[in-house]
Amino acid sequence: MSEERNNLYPIFLKTKQLEVLVIGGGFVAEEKLSFLLKSSPDAKVTIVSPMFREGTVALAKTGEVIMIEDVYRKSYLEGKYIVIATTDKPEINMEVYHDCRAQNTLVNVADNPPFCDFYMGGIVTKGNVKIAISTNGKSPTTAKRLRQFFEEVIPEKIDDLVKNLNEYRKTLKGDFEQKVEQLNEFTKNLVEK
Repeated sequence: MSEERNNLYPIFLKTKQLEVLVIGGGFVAEEKLSFLLKSSPDAKVTIVSPMFREGTVALAKTGEVIMIEDVYRKSYLEGKYIVIATTDKPEINMEVYHDCRAQNTLVNVADNPPFCDFYMGGIVTKGNVKIAISTNGKSPTTAKRLRQFFEEVIPEKIDDLVKNLNEYRKTLKGDFEQKVEQLNEFTKNLVEK
């Protein structure tokens, strides 16, 4: 039997520019909104639901979140790049999924991996350094534990190193390949045991 492999391609999205739509106002919506705003406090988010939890309303006030008290309509997809369906009604979530697929909008149907173009994994942020952790949608708990581990072992000073290396990189002469070679040589001690 061949070993399973995570074939997902990680990217870091500028959610200030790529607007996000969350469908649903329950606990799962609140959890997804919380993860999103923790990682990207400047994210532009619209959340649509006939009702909202008190916690969701409070959370929305901490960011650039538009709350719309309404049922899902396809028109809410307009101008959105990323959609997260979190309702407790499978037929609504499937409608959102199919509408998104029809117009090539990235969609995540919460807790339903076959109906996800992307997963929201564990995230560690230390200044300019961000690490995303994925378990291929199989174990969010493992991603959470790995996140906690990395938060503890990555020093807070890592951001100073990144800023200093950026300044050093600006002083380097030569083409791209030469600069990469010099930076690799300069930083190899970071990972040597």
